[in-house]
Amino acid sequence: MSTYQWRKSSYSGDSSNCVNVAIAWRKSSYSGDAGNCVNVAADGNGIALRESDDPDVVLTTTPAALRAFIRGAKAGAFDRIQEDWA
Repeated sequence: MSTYQWRKSSYSGDSSNCVNVAIAWRKSSYSGDAGNCVNVAADGNGIALRESDDPDVVLTTTPAALRAFIRGAKAGAFDRIQEDWA
């Protein structure tokens, strides 16, 4: 299921006559019926990510950077980060 969020173009400045773009948020199929999940959407700047528990905080990245992150996570590159910070 996807929901739409409207975003005002950064090129509009403070003008009230601007173009709004809708992005469709998608919940991971791995989340099942859980409420705490990551949502992802493609927007004009690349890939947008948000946590369903705090939907107003949105991170953006490029497809290549997200792909590299996912590959690293699958390979275990981040498994010890929490231990190193403790």
